[in-house]
Amino acid sequence: MFWATFTLGLVALSASFVSAVDPYTGGDTSGCGTAHLFDGLPRYLSLDTGGTTRSYWIHLPSDYHPDQQYPVVFGFHGRGTNGEFFYQDTHLSMPRFSANKIMIYPDGLGRAWAGPEYAKASVEQDLQFVWDMLAHVRSKYCVDSARIYATGFSNGAGFLDTLACNATVGGEFAAFAPASGVYYTEPDGACEPARTPMPFLEMHGQADGAARYAGGRGTGGTLPQMSDWLALWADRNGCGDPTQEDSDGGNVHYISYDCKGDQGAGALQHWRVDDMAHVWPALHINLSQDGQGYGPAPISASILSMAFFDQFVRPA
Repeated sequence: MFWATFTLGLVALSASFVSAVDPYTGGDTSGCGTAHLFDGLPRYLSLDTGGTTRSYWIHLPSDYHPDQQYPVVFGFHGRGTNGEFFYQDTHLSMPRFSANKIMIYPDGLGRAWAGPEYAKASVEQDLQFVWDMLAHVRSKYCVDSARIYATGFSNGAGFLDTLACNATVGGEFAAFAPASGVYYTEPDGACEPARTPMPFLEMHGQADGAARYAGGRGTGGTLPQMSDWLALWADRNGCGDPTQEDSDGGNVHYISYDCKGDQGAGALQHWRVDDMAHVWPALHINLSQDGQGYGPAPISASILSMAFFDQFVRPA
């Protein structure tokens, strides 16, 4: 109950946050002014990208207004599933999490995202897919291009690292929030973020057997230690020393960094749960938890990620 109350409180806190920077005011707004049927229900869209037809699910707010610009959140699924599964399992489109946001749930090629050895798409192909999805969504819906974000689970979370390290495509996003990520592209050291800081919120279980906290060999390649991964992003974001708060009897650890720039306060955050397995952290039971024999988590990725996003805009 404590964590449910605390994380819900974060939503109220973030709603009162006023950015200290001038937000980016560019981006295609040609989709504004077009009304749609059945707002509040998911719909399935496809587009041609790189000579291949690919697909994604989109969910509009139930009170969507065609002349209002909305934040957009991409949710990248884990290996072996798809966008619809991620939509159903995370509950991210429920009004209590994302009532004022357009939610996008892309389908990975071969049910996976680029980076690991098992991926069917190359990094270039998946980056192009994201670029083309952004253009597709902007042409049909009213998008606030200063407030585009991404979250994801497992392989989808790992792809966020690849995305953020690309200055062109990743530069379209204001912040990232991966959960239980497998960061297979990180050890090669090729990372050129579009700006400093590039805000990140990362959530991970120390008992994760698939994305091991200590790193090492995974099913798709070599994984970095999480402490090393955090240090890399702390260096890229120009962060100072972190602060740590422990709770839940010492089982939950919240680590926060203040970094360079006007949006540097809390621009790198990490939640570590000692006994949590490879799951989408949630206060509700979901299939990722059930597959691990793990019950409700003491933190909610759906709440924490949305509250984190509300603090950041893409700067002008």
